[in-house]
Amino acid sequence: MEVREGGLDEPQIGALLRLHAQAMQANSPRDSCHFLDLTGLQQPNVTFWSIWEDGAALGCGALKELDGEHGEIKSMRTDPGHLRRGVGAAMLSHILSVARERGYARVSLETGSGEAFEPAYKLYRMFGFTDCGAFGDYPEGDPFTRFMTRTL
Repeated sequence: MEVREGGLDEPQIGALLRLHAQAMQANSPRDSCHFLDLTGLQQPNVTFWSIWEDGAALGCGALKELDGEHGEIKSMRTDPGHLRRGVGAAMLSHILSVARERGYARVSLETGSGEAFEPAYKLYRMFGFTDCGAFGDYPEGDPFTRFMTRTL
């Protein structure tokens, strides 16, 4: 597996991001979906990576700088054909490594709530993330949203 910065112009990544958006909207009301669209992923405070193997896109993820000490994980997604192969763990390890290099004190994330998101919770917990309150511009009290954070 090779982690590459970028890839937003790759058709396989576009398809993976569309799948990500569809899955979020299938499991949460539209107002509770906070994924970044292509324009959001191209902002200067967002770094996007994709994971590849033998010409196939396996997954993706991004890190958004909230401030000089706090980053947010965005757009973590593994291609359904490559689940349970360590793609998510490889991406999360890479993102946390970059966050440490940047000197962030904390990395947080927002995801959906409910059974469909249990595999993601399990992965994040394995990496030391714990539940937390809303951060940034996210609203408090949305039952379809879950927040997690980790001190670095």
